[in-house]
Amino acid sequence: MKVLALFLLTIFIGKSCEGEAQKKMQTAQLIYTATSRGFSQEIVIKNQEASIKKNRKDKAITTKISNADWKELVQLFQQVDLETIKDLKSPTEKRFYDGAAIAQLKINYEGKNYESQSFDHGFPPSAIQKLVNKINSFAKQNNEN
Repeated sequence: MKVLALFLLTIFIGKSCEGEAQKKMQTAQLIYTATSRGFSQEIVIKNQEASIKKNRKDKAITTKISNADWKELVQLFQQVDLETIKDLKSPTEKRFYDGAAIAQLKINYEGKNYESQSFDHGFPPSAIQKLVNKINSFAKQNNEN
């Protein structure tokens, strides 16, 4: 009986923490930019919406993020140490010779701004790789629609 009560309590606490994380994520704004001479992309994520701008001239297209994608994004966001983002090093240097667009991740969260150093589009630092790949997946989904 005690084991069952402990199990139910664990589930309850886990669900409430998940709900709290989603509420906190509602206040966050994630901005991913990638630019080169012939390429520009900006993805802004806020309030379970992705605003995608595919070039410098067009207006951004805003789409709603599905609940499943949002839940995954919240989990990935929780895994990132915001204080260390500014110190992350790019694993590649293709952007130095036009081999890749220059990318950057900015996060506005709880009144603070966190910015990564520049890195190659498609090759983010490993500490933010999953989050950046998830953010970019919204632009790819938008291309398919």
